[in-house]
Amino acid sequence: MNSSMDEINLLRQHQRHQQHHLSVRGIGEEIDLEIDQCEDPTFSGAALEGVTSHHPQDPVVPADDHKSFLIPCSQPGAVDGQPQPTPPQAEERAGMLRLSAHTKKKKKVVKKWRDEWADTYKWAYVAVHDNTSRIFCTVCKEYGRKHRRNPYGNEGSRNMQMSALEEHNNSLLHKEALRLQSASKEKVQTPEIERPVYVKALSKTAASILESLFKKDPHEAEFIQSIQEVVHSIEPVLVKNSQYVQILERLLEPERCFIFRVPWVDDRGEAHVNRGFRVQFSQALGPCRGGLRFHPSMNLSVAKFLAFEQTLKNALSLYKLGGAAGGSDFDPKGKSEIEVMRFCQSFMDELYRYLGPDQDFPAEDVGVGPREMGFLFGQYRRLSGHFQGNFTGPKIFWSGSSFRTEATGYGLVFFARVVLADMNKELKGLRCAISGSGKIAMHVLEKLLSCEAIPVTVSDSEGYLFDGDGFDYVKYTLIRNIKAQQRSLKEYLKTFPRAKYINDAKPWGEQCDIAFPCASQNEIDQGEALSIISSGCRVLIECSNMPCTGQAVDILRKAKVHVAPAKATAAGSSR
Repeated sequence: MNSSMDEINLLRQHQRHQQHHLSVRGIGEEIDLEIDQCEDPTFSGAALEGVTSHHPQDPVVPADDHKSFLIPCSQPGAVDGQPQPTPPQAEERAGMLRLSAHTKKKKKVVKKWRDEWADTYKWAYVAVHDNTSRIFCTVCKEYGRKHRRNPYGNEGSRNMQMSALEEHNNSLLHKEALRLQSASKEKVQTPEIERPVYVKALSKTAASILESLFKKDPHEAEFIQSIQEVVHSIEPVLVKNSQYVQILERLLEPERCFIFRVPWVDDRGEAHVNRGFRVQFSQALGPCRGGLRFHPSMNLSVAKFLAFEQTLKNALSLYKLGGAAGGSDFDPKGKSEIEVMRFCQSFMDELYRYLGPDQDFPAEDVGVGPREMGFLFGQYRRLSGHFQGNFTGPKIFWSGSSFRTEATGYGLVFFARVVLADMNKELKGLRCAISGSGKIAMHVLEKLLSCEAIPVTVSDSEGYLFDGDGFDYVKYTLIRNIKAQQRSLKEYLKTFPRAKYINDAKPWGEQCDIAFPCASQNEIDQGEALSIISSGCRVLIECSNMPCTGQAVDILRKAKVHVAPAKATAAGSSR
């Protein structure tokens, strides 16, 4: 009887307050479990944590003891906003009468604070939802009222506040969430994309195209970025002509994708396995044509993005060609010529059946030069049994022109001259920053010299070389010889000590008038774009495929920097 009276006195004391005040309780103290969030403004600041016992002599309360503590109660009357004390018996009797008059009043549930409840709070957290603090389950990521509308029944808690979480912990929904969570842990976790996809604001029609693409290929960041650039640029056309939406959806899906194993043996007799790719994106205009890239970063997403870019480039040229791209994650750097030959032959053993003058013919790209193309063509001729000129390279009998090697780099400079002519300017005397030191970058540098421009930078994987006086033909020849011997650009400083080499950096902070990014995709991000603007650059000619991120392009255009897209600058080339 004394225990029941103590509980009634505790409730009476609680009813005298206009608001609830939540705090961490000790063992043996009682707590109201039906406190709603809106009734307790202090809840959002309360920490969810277990408490240790300060009264070890207190008896342990059974788990279902709380079912016997259902006590009706109501708010006592008040005069002038102040609670009026009443005798205990009269107050209890008045509470019973008010309960009968208002049958819809909620009952208050009183439970003993127990040690095992502390485990409940370890998987709960407080978060703001619709400007209201709620207690969420770390497994389901839902708060209490959400659990009442679950497909597994109404076992969820009513409001999931405080120790009402215990009901949710035993609910079917929570148990199902635990099962799904444990099942997901047993599977191999998919690595997250290191660079999140930048999504621009689009119309409903254009956004629906990207939404379907996200569902199909959520982890192909490069491919999604290239698609988004095109959809964003032609969005006004899609809004006015909805019939083009279905055509674009068909175009964005590649016709064929090949992934295959490439085993090879090094000079020590050890076996290695790499992965090969070839994406034939579209043959709507004619046989596919596109580069082969040997680089450790090569994957299916990069192959699809390169093939899509090549499809649009070839469509802008005078030749009726489709688009393709491929390669492998093999790195030819540091490999002997025999090892490169073994790899190329193994690569062609699988790829040759998908090539032909009326189907697909490859070209050079990063990591694939005349040497690699020679090995690939020799193996293709051996396997096919006949000689066909369907490899684009420096040899005339492989198809292409005798000027093919320099065509892409020279064409980029020609495009820059056209852009400057539209601005009533010319290349002569303008400082030019170039990234990269491969085939394209060196031909750009060479053509800039013939136009009397002043190229001041080139770069490699370790940093960039800056010569404030500008490169001339003597310096260009030295750089070309250094790269032909696969040495670092630091060797340049031995002959021209006034120049400087900056490690682990890009050349976009140097003062220039025109930028020629020739290295790789996404080499210019937001920070690099700001550096280009502050350097005084007013024209950027995209030389490599998609050298700027979406954010970088937006920043450059807002700063009135003219950006020439790679789809136009390198139209018709293999890059």
